[in-house]
Amino acid sequence: MRNNSLFIILQKMRKPFLVILITYTIAICGLISIEGIDGDGNPYYMTIFDAFYFISYTATTIGFGETPYAFNYPQRIWVTFSIYLTVLGWFYSIGSLMSLFQDKLFLQEIEKSKFLRQIKNLNEKFIVVLGYNQITRKIIIKALEQGLRTVVIEKDKIKINNLILENFTPTVPVLYSENYSVKVLEAAGLKKRNCKAIVSLFEDDALNLKITLIAKSLNKNIKVAVKSTTSNHTENLKDLDAEIVVNPFSIISSEINMALSAPNLFKLEKWLYGIDDLNATLPIFPKGLYIICGYGRMGKKIFEKLKDNNIDVKLVEINKNKDVEFTENEMSHLIFGNADDKELLITIGIKDAVSIVAVTDDDTTNLSILATAKKLNPDIVTIVRENEITEDFLFRNANINHIFTPSKILVNKITNALVNPLSDKFLKTIIKKDNDWASKLVLRLVKEIDARPLLIELEINEALTPQIYNHLLSKKTLLFSLLAISLHNKEQKNNVVPLLLQRENDIILTPSWENDIKIGDKILLACDSHAKNDIEYICQNIYEFYYALTGKEKQTIFKGNK
Repeated sequence: MRNNSLFIILQKMRKPFLVILITYTIAICGLISIEGIDGDGNPYYMTIFDAFYFISYTATTIGFGETPYAFNYPQRIWVTFSIYLTVLGWFYSIGSLMSLFQDKLFLQEIEKSKFLRQIKNLNEKFIVVLGYNQITRKIIIKALEQGLRTVVIEKDKIKINNLILENFTPTVPVLYSENYSVKVLEAAGLKKRNCKAIVSLFEDDALNLKITLIAKSLNKNIKVAVKSTTSNHTENLKDLDAEIVVNPFSIISSEINMALSAPNLFKLEKWLYGIDDLNATLPIFPKGLYIICGYGRMGKKIFEKLKDNNIDVKLVEINKNKDVEFTENEMSHLIFGNADDKELLITIGIKDAVSIVAVTDDDTTNLSILATAKKLNPDIVTIVRENEITEDFLFRNANINHIFTPSKILVNKITNALVNPLSDKFLKTIIKKDNDWASKLVLRLVKEIDARPLLIELEINEALTPQIYNHLLSKKTLLFSLLAISLHNKEQKNNVVPLLLQRENDIILTPSWENDIKIGDKILLACDSHAKNDIEYICQNIYEFYYALTGKEKQTIFKGNK
């Protein structure tokens, strides 16, 4: 992306510069052509330098006396004329300069120039976030907390000002652009080696697809975190090798499915996202009649999961003129009408229903539906879709059993995948497990660590785990149990539970402590803060590694002159 600020300066200041040049030329030519008198009374003519020197301090209204000799009347008449001429020229030029500093295009180019310098000097790992809103704001905050810098491209200047007022530390470079073209994304640093990912969460599926294509063309190694709203679009994105494809409605329906069939898996997911601890009560999703109000993309996904669990479902769609073709199976469960109408709810069996699900795209409508349903059936389990994060206060004070917020799910999923990729991989893998497996893991984590274990991700390489890497490089072996050794006492074990081992394309859940560690292994561990510190020391400090390996203190020999 080319910086055009110098071109704008030359274009805007060309006339003012010519005006000053012409006025100075006229004034100087007049002075050198008028005969003066020197100190001895002899006639003389000013040199070009003397004339230029005199006009320079006179035109700028400084004033420094008559030089090199006192002027006669013809010279003073010309100087008077020159003062008005050159001062007017300066006024015009200064006005043009002030106008330039207020020119929107010029200021935009200056900001662009500043942005390009920031990107050039950005040497830390960073991600590019397209668009600034409540969702991407939370992603930026979480990324910065984990030491991952962010760069933003936004087309709304009001939102850019809001971002600047947030005063993020470290600074978040932001570029104003009305489109997301190849040049714009390249200017944002997509080709740089330390650019790790791009985040595109637009409602426009075609735009997300285009950005994925451009990003992968500019940098094949970059991760693409992108939003999808349909199964077909998800497949298209995966065909372009998009690593993180998030369909919030699919995730919500999967969570409801987990809560019905394997509630402990749901508990593990909430712990991994930092929403709840492992002692939280299991989610209540009873079996019986469910009423889904609002049969859009989210309602459709939930309906499919409920039918998979053999649960009876009634559907209420508010919009009779919806441009969607329903299947025969859907029509057999579907009723058109106002979902917060008492008579309609009574007709479809609200008093016998165990749960009502309000998932329209309007928060006020959703809250109204649940309020009406609770009056008709006080014991009913309420499930709701929260569309706007800003409405969170209303939902938290409405005594609702389960609140699903697509925007929060986007934040949790994307930040977890970007910052903790092994944790995301672990979550994708355990979804296939049953409730018994999840229940045993929850009990083990609580018993061996606590209700809110920390996570640590390791990759066995020279940069991140130099001591383990060097030991393995010498053809020696190491067991997983090394990572559980306490540096306070080798005979004691820290509170650590291995969750995942990735070796090339193979993934092992809850690997045994007897497994060998290999170069290139990626390891996910759950532990407490003390164990986390010990693991980091073992991986990076030669003395602590030697103690964990042998149980002895490594001796340091200093050689010097006797």
